[in-house]
Amino acid sequence: MNKPSGNVLAKTCLAKRIIPCLDVKDGRTVKGVNFVALRDAGDPVELAFQYSQQGADELVFLDITATHERRKTLVDLVKSVATQVNIPFTIGGGINEIADADILLNSGADKISVNSAVVRNPAFIDELALAFGKQFVVVAIDTKFIEGKNYVHLNGGRIKTDIETEDWIREAEARGAGEILLTSMDHDGTKAGFDNDLLKNINVTLGIPLIASGGAGNVQHFVDLFHTTNVDAALAASVFHYGEILIPDLKKKLKQNNIDVRL
Repeated sequence: MNKPSGNVLAKTCLAKRIIPCLDVKDGRTVKGVNFVALRDAGDPVELAFQYSQQGADELVFLDITATHERRKTLVDLVKSVATQVNIPFTIGGGINEIADADILLNSGADKISVNSAVVRNPAFIDELALAFGKQFVVVAIDTKFIEGKNYVHLNGGRIKTDIETEDWIREAEARGAGEILLTSMDHDGTKAGFDNDLLKNINVTLGIPLIASGGAGNVQHFVDLFHTTNVDAALAASVFHYGEILIPDLKKKLKQNNIDVRL
């Protein structure tokens, strides 16, 4: 199928994006609470097709246990998804060098997501932006609130750093990130709502699109997110995987609340 361009949307674009996220482990989609207690959520390719049909704007696939030895498995997943969906999708997990990104983009991914690798080597953002263009580079950040500050965490949230989240976002943007995917570990999987205060504070000063992740539990949470923070996109997993929220119903509700989405 022919897919739209993978270019990120400009901050001036009014249409908000709804993005299902598929965390992939050993070839299956999984989901947990606060990054732990994972349970199976289905076949990622089948879910991708369903979301494409439902009207999702984009998809994100994150190989949460990626290793170099399993790179072929991830490439095969990308190729399979590319034949099944007609919307842009991002792939992340274990991307540590230009060659990793190159093979995934050439296999059909529209964008690549990097997290731990660029925290350890920030110059990798510059290299990716130079090699492929900023619009293909999504910097994913896992953040947790500890003793009055938000800190970046690595390796699927298992390792705390001393880097404050807001500082790292500014550096990532300056180095050439095309989008920021920010996941609140405190809210992830809780279904208690997005971290609207943090997202609003960050989005005010950010010049590139911000994708909010962590905490979606019902349709009203999405309404509150967009009204409060004006972020560019909302990402969620379990509420979509287990049929608790259907994307057509969500978009209809957003439209009713004067939030511009593509129907």
